[in-house]
Amino acid sequence: MAATTASPVVSGTTTSSTSSTTSSAAATASLANQQIAGNFQSFLTLLTTQLQNQNPLDPLDTNQFTQQLVEFAGVQQQLNTNDSLATLVSLQQTAQSTQALGFVGKTAIVNGSTAALSDSQAAWELSVPNNATADITITNSTGQTVYSGSYAMTAGNGQAFVWNGKGNNGTQYPDGSYTLTAVAKDASNNPVAVTTQIEGEVTSIDLTKSPPLLTINGQTYTVSQIQSIVN
Repeated sequence: MAATTASPVVSGTTTSSTSSTTSSAAATASLANQQIAGNFQSFLTLLTTQLQNQNPLDPLDTNQFTQQLVEFAGVQQQLNTNDSLATLVSLQQTAQSTQALGFVGKTAIVNGSTAALSDSQAAWELSVPNNATADITITNSTGQTVYSGSYAMTAGNGQAFVWNGKGNNGTQYPDGSYTLTAVAKDASNNPVAVTTQIEGEVTSIDLTKSPPLLTINGQTYTVSQIQSIVN
C-alpha cells in the first residue's frame, strides 16, 4: 500500500493537554473536597456542642459516642480517598496521551471500512469465518457508488482487497476517502459476517479529547481500536 504523504500533526502539545486535564481533575476533586469538608466541619461542630451541653445526670450513651467517632473517621477516609482517586485519574489521562503520541507517523491497522485512495490504490483487509461469496460496494465521500463486484472468499483473516480507483465503467476516480461495504453469503445462501480492516498512517492526534483521537485516512480512532502496528 502506498504510504500517505501528509506530515504528522499533533493537535495541541503534551504539556498543555496534560496540564488542562490535570487542572480539570484537580478542580473536580477540590469541589468534592469542599463539599465533604463543609459537612465534616458541621459534624465536628455538632459533636463538640453535644459534648459540651450534655446532661451530667444523663451523659451521652457510650455506644452512640463510639458510633459518632466511627462516622468521624469515615468522613476523613472519604476525603483521603477522593484525593487519591483524583491523582489516579490524572496519571491515567497522562499515560493515554503519552501512548497516543507514540503512534504518530506509524502505520496502523484498525477495524474500519474507509480507506484512502492514493496513487490509484486503496486497500482493505477482509476476514470471514467460512467460505463465502461477497458482494463488494465502494462509495465515495458523498455516498455515491463508484464500484461494485462479487468475489469468492475463503475462510480466514486478513485477506487483502486492493482497488485501483477505477469504476465499473472504467472511470478513474481521484484520490480521497472511499468506503467499502461487503455483504457475504455461504454456499447455502446463509449470511456470513465480514470483518473489514484498513491500514494507514497515523497523521495526527487530538489530545484535547479523552481518550485521545488518532486520525487515519481522514477518520478518527481511539488507541483501543488499533489492532496492530506495521513496520
